[in-house]
Amino acid sequence: MKFIQNPFGYERILKKEDLGSGKKPKGSRASDWKRTLSRIWRIVDEQRALLVMVLVMVVISSALSLIGPFLIGRIVDYYVVPGKFEGMRTIILTLIGVYVVLSISLFLQNYWMIGIAQQTIYRMRTGVFEKLLKLPVSYFDQRQHGELMSRATNDIETVSSTLNSSFIQVFSSVLTLTGTVLVMLYLSPLLTVLTMLIIPLMFWAMRWITRRTGKLFKEQQAALGALNGMIEETISGQRVVKAFSQEERVIEEFRAKSSRLRMVGFWALSYSGYIPKVMNGLNNMSFAIVAGMGGLLALNGHVSIGTIVIFAEYARQFTRPLNDLANQFNTVLSAIAGAERVFAVMDEPTEEDNGSRDVQLRGAVAFRDVSFKYDATAEHDTLRHVHFAIEPGQTVALVGSTGAGKTTIMQLIARFYDTASGCVEFDGRDVRSIARQTLRSQMAFVLQDPFLFEATVYDNIRYGKLDATDEEIVEAAKKANAHDFIMKLGEGYNTVLSADGSEISQGQKQLLSIARALVADPVILLLDEATSSIDTVTEMKIQEALEVLMEGRTSFVIAHRLNTVRNADVVLVLQQGEIVEAGLQEELIARDGMYASMLKAGKDIDELLDR
Repeated sequence: MKFIQNPFGYERILKKEDLGSGKKPKGSRASDWKRTLSRIWRIVDEQRALLVMVLVMVVISSALSLIGPFLIGRIVDYYVVPGKFEGMRTIILTLIGVYVVLSISLFLQNYWMIGIAQQTIYRMRTGVFEKLLKLPVSYFDQRQHGELMSRATNDIETVSSTLNSSFIQVFSSVLTLTGTVLVMLYLSPLLTVLTMLIIPLMFWAMRWITRRTGKLFKEQQAALGALNGMIEETISGQRVVKAFSQEERVIEEFRAKSSRLRMVGFWALSYSGYIPKVMNGLNNMSFAIVAGMGGLLALNGHVSIGTIVIFAEYARQFTRPLNDLANQFNTVLSAIAGAERVFAVMDEPTEEDNGSRDVQLRGAVAFRDVSFKYDATAEHDTLRHVHFAIEPGQTVALVGSTGAGKTTIMQLIARFYDTASGCVEFDGRDVRSIARQTLRSQMAFVLQDPFLFEATVYDNIRYGKLDATDEEIVEAAKKANAHDFIMKLGEGYNTVLSADGSEISQGQKQLLSIARALVADPVILLLDEATSSIDTVTEMKIQEALEVLMEGRTSFVIAHRLNTVRNADVVLVLQQGEIVEAGLQEELIARDGMYASMLKAGKDIDELLDR
């Protein structure tokens, strides 16, 4: 599949194999769509009572839609043709009653079905969101966030629109089709056979079209997810885009992705759009057959004029359900493609959390010959034979260039990932024997780029401990040197911050994150020091707050400034995934190795190691 340039932009050239030859791609499972429908049905079936009422209304409306044309034919035969109008009033009132009840049944079935559909979508949306929160960090590291958002919104919305309309339409069409054929056979078997001559043509046309549209609709959902992923990524990184003047390149990339979605959507809708056109043509052909042959049979006295009227209406009513089924088939294909993407997320393995939940950490941490790599197929390990032991209450500075393995050590301590070989121990226990939730509930993180929620200052700090009182939050803010600037905000602690915290500075966001960690009262701290891009005055405030936060707690600090290293109990110098130096600062100076060279230079650690 490729794009070529034309005067109007990028056009996607769809090869024959792109459109689908009807053959299953290698490795695909023919039963996938059945499994997906079965899973949707299990959710719908939980509202069985309401569903039964909907089906009853569908049966009633389908029956009444057959009775109406039958009564019209009888009016023609018994009253219009003979010119006899006595008693006609009763049958006309009956006909009006039929259509009134038909309207009521249609309203009720649609009303109840909307409720079923919305409850089903609520279950799916809630299920996928809950699953996203239970998935490991590695899952999000490997996927675009916007693409995941597309699955939780666009794909589920496609399922919603299909349930709202297609479910009733398909069931009603099947019933109407069956009833119509039976009544037509009762009235005139010959005309029924003539009417059904178009069915083979309908099925052939349907098969030819749907073999191509199914693959295209699935590709359309994937292209939409990729486009949403790029949009989310661009909006999140728009400062970087502007800083490097990459607007034109991003626009071109967007145009290419958007053009791909446009062309896939064009061909999907074009092929599916053939269906009503073909069906209308065959419908007119059927009507012409009924009118012509019915007229000849009526002239020979084989059928009445009323029967021809009924058959003309039934012939149209016979092809209408086929047309509806054909149109809904494309909608259902699109919904199945979306549902498969949603269920693919829901089927992902979650983080196993079977360890002990009754563990109170003291703060001793040890790495025992730990080796690790993010990608099992990678040639080299990210960490190689890392070995160290930290006592409770010690501060550990992790020093090293970009890619040395500092963040990976943090990830393993928090058990965002598990080791490939060796083990991480807490108080002499393998970390895998401790439940993740129990482990992380006794940790706190202060990241280099703090994240705030769209909520009040109270709520953002309370995120560290949801049952914290307002007094505890204020006390934590004072210890974090955040109280003064909070009180200067419009509504103090009740000020609502935006998701990106644009109302306050980077340093102030960092102070709030430190206050959040103080409220949590953790045993172990993981700190990605965030003072490298902060002004000197703010840095001093943050440093003071960090000293209060780290007091009496085991702390791991990714060090970017030498000030942090000087205050550490243990310094671990990493290079290419290995610890090349470890010990007290004085010991490392005495060795006159890499760390000593950095001190002599008196520059930032990252800058020295990257040279």
